[in-house]
Amino acid sequence: MTYTFYSTCVNWPEHPGIADGLDSMIDNARTITRESFVKYIDRTELQAIEKGLGYSLNRRAGLVMADDWHVSYHRSKLHDKRVYFFKWSAIEHVFTRRANEHFPTQG
Repeated sequence: MTYTFYSTCVNWPEHPGIADGLDSMIDNARTITRESFVKYIDRTELQAIEKGLGYSLNRRAGLVMADDWHVSYHRSKLHDKRVYFFKWSAIEHVFTRRANEHFPTQG
């Protein structure tokens, strides 16, 4: 199952029952490798986010996110549903299985 981008912690939805889950998700997270993280995440979306954060998409052109030791990767649960996220500049970027989640859509 591919996980797709849901939200950052900065733009977290204010919907009742959703907003209160962010702290618990972060507090109960387990650090995982980037290799584990990318197995589950929609690669097209991840590349678009990486580009938007200023990363190059290949090492010959500059810094790629995979080589940035300031970025960490995590898995956790949000309201008892598995989520994956990466932390960049203390901002969590959260990915969910939208088809099976009961979270409000963004936008």
